[in-house]
Amino acid sequence: MNQGIKTVIYPVKDVAKAKTLFSELLSVEPYADAAYYVGFRIGDQEIGLDPNGHKHGMTGYYHVDNIEESLQLLLDAGAEVQQEIKDVGGGNLIAAVKDADGNIIGLSQRP
Repeated sequence: MNQGIKTVIYPVKDVAKAKTLFSELLSVEPYADAAYYVGFRIGDQEIGLDPNGHKHGMTGYYHVDNIEESLQLLLDAGAEVQQEIKDVGGGNLIAAVKDADGNIIGLSQRP
């Protein structure tokens, strides 16, 4: 089952400045604060800041129950793998594809 976009990752050049801006915008402090990723949670939505994400651009992640099945459905519909399925910690799996128009579609499966 697809639960919709619940995670949006922004590429940032200056993570400290971006963290200040998003802390003010969202009125919360980050739950994750590392040099490689800063994450905020608002209800069931996550906003992430990625200082290494410039080649991908902003990416919305659809939360799915079965990432392998969802990835295969996208590939069968003509998408190309941008990032294979990988565990980003704690059993959280992500993957990304590029559609025919060059848009990045992210998938996320939580344990």
